Amino acid sequence: MKTILSLLSAGIIALPARSQQEPPHYKIAADSFEARYNTGQFEAIYASFSPEMQEHLPVGQTRTFLNGLKEQAGTIIKKSFAGYDQSMAVYKTQFERALLSVNLSLNDAGQINGLLVKPFTEINIARPERNTTKMALPFKGEWTVIWGGDTKELNYHVESEAQKNAFDIVVTDASGSSHKNDGTKNEDYYAFGKELFATCDGEVVLVVDGIKDNVPGVLNPVYVPGNTVIIRTAANEYVFFAHFKQHSISVKQGEKVKRGQLLGRCGNSGNSSEPHLHFHLQNMEDMTTATGIKCFFDNLNVNGNKQHDYSPVKDDKISAN
Repeated sequence: MKTILSLLSAGIIALPARSQQEPPHYKIAADSFEARYNTGQFEAIYASFSPEMQEHLPVGQTRTFLNGLKEQAGTIIKKSFAGYDQSMAVYKTQFERALLSVNLSLNDAGQINGLLVKPFTEINIARPERNTTKMALPFKGEWTVIWGGDTKELNYHVESEAQKNAFDIVVTDASGSSHKNDGTKNEDYYAFGKELFATCDGEVVLVVDGIKDNVPGVLNPVYVPGNTVIIRTAANEYVFFAHFKQHSISVKQGEKVKRGQLLGRCGNSGNSSEPHLHFHLQNMEDMTTATGIKCFFDNLNVNGNKQHDYSPVKDDKISAN
């Protein structure tokens, strides 16, 4: 199958993808590819490519490749979603004369911007669960992680598919308390009103900024994240900030933001018992269907020591390096 591999190597433009369930738009694209391939509609397959893909794999090369594939392997008998190979969705595909891996990636418009065919092997199916975009801490000064890590003892979020790698972070004093006085008012908490910043470049895809801050100890389960900002990175990682102070968010949906740009101020909105930052990464915007991505920050201080590419855990005191 060397001819197949060499013909497609110039056309691959990978798009990171991370959920272990087949996204609906990938199923549509894969089913369409199968139907068009089996009926010889090669120009229609080319038309489904992104502009960048069409530039890398012109229509003549696309036709030559698909004709060659059909001559060697035959038509597709059946296929099934198998996971991910690095950044592409993998389809275990039984052709008439070969078992091959058909790997796809799609852009936001659902166009194919990566296509690779190679012999199928289970060991090629990777399940990446960490960020590829470099992340800075989203605050200034030293904060304390109260939930973070990979076990239930360290991080109660692990039972949620989208939030399994989340952090809850507060500001504490020398005694370890997160508040002064009796803690009955939001203003008693050191984190309340603190500035929060973009951890990376990206596009704001969601802003919620009208939810009242809770009285400490009284939760609002109606909209769990409270006032929220979600940023989509160039690698299609979704950076999720929750529990902002009401009316403090300074960015708008659709806005392009830069690493270190002010987003808003820490609050106590949503399903939150005290002012704190909830922060996590996920592979798509909708938290009800997303899979969490483990977040490693670059260049930070952890308990007084410099760290690089580090994912904090419960009780860590962290600050920007």
